[in-house]
Amino acid sequence: MSAVNDTNLNSAVFFLTGIPGQEDVYLWISIPFCFMYVISIAGNSVILFIIKTDQSLHEPMYIFLSMLAITDLGLSIVTIPTILGIYLFKSREISFDACFAQLFFIHSLAKFESSILLLMAFDRFIAICNPLRYAAILTPPRIAKMGLAFMLRGVVVIFPLPFLLKRFHYCRDNVLSHSYCVHQEVMRMACSDITVNYIYGLCTTLLTVGLDSLLIFLSYAMILKTVLSIASHTECLRALNTCVSHLCAVLVFYTPDIGLAVTHRFGNSSSHLLQTVLGYVYLLVPPLINPIVYSVKSKHLRERIIRAFVK
Repeated sequence: MSAVNDTNLNSAVFFLTGIPGQEDVYLWISIPFCFMYVISIAGNSVILFIIKTDQSLHEPMYIFLSMLAITDLGLSIVTIPTILGIYLFKSREISFDACFAQLFFIHSLAKFESSILLLMAFDRFIAICNPLRYAAILTPPRIAKMGLAFMLRGVVVIFPLPFLLKRFHYCRDNVLSHSYCVHQEVMRMACSDITVNYIYGLCTTLLTVGLDSLLIFLSYAMILKTVLSIASHTECLRALNTCVSHLCAVLVFYTPDIGLAVTHRFGNSSSHLLQTVLGYVYLLVPPLINPIVYSVKSKHLRERIIRAFVK
């Protein structure tokens, strides 16, 4: 075992993992991942193109949607290539530096996506609870400042992670349980005390994703209170219908995120297959589902997309 550990240490690589026990059908498994990659890239690119070229879509809701599409594109680009490398070419090795860079972008983009979902909840809150001041509150400069502030928050809180990981001595087998690098997994490969990383990772999660999800919940509590006070049943349903797409995006993002956090914290008692599946759902499903849901539910966006393709 010592010889194996020395070899892994000297080669300075981690080993990514696909679906365990399915190595014989990796080529077949790669097919749905290829489709997901193509649809995610194409779907989010179409959303961005339509919003950019159509002046009537330069409204707060669609600006936030374009931010979400950019983030989803980033998540697809930084995760799916290593996944396809495993299933298509059985390329499992990833260098320490490449792994640290990948986890930095994955966590930064995930934090930014959580922030965008919060901004979209704020958009719905203002639109329903204070519609007369909607245009005055959500001006383009203010939206740009909020987006930049949340983007910087994601980068700043994740920036120390690669350096905290780089100071460790890695002497284990360095086999990760995912097809990409995440902080929770990499720090467990260290032969040093990981208390600082554990506490810092937990604090950043609580202060970003945890705080965002709480504020989203409070926003919808206020929205529900306002909607229930509307006398007209038709107007009530119309107001709630404007929130359906965002609620879908929130559920698709936060549900696997919470499940994955639980399996990482209590990994000894959880199924490795469940952890693998949740890992794929967490990073691959939102970029796939979000453009589809918003294209279907948003009448204006749907009409613009159809008009663009009909032409």
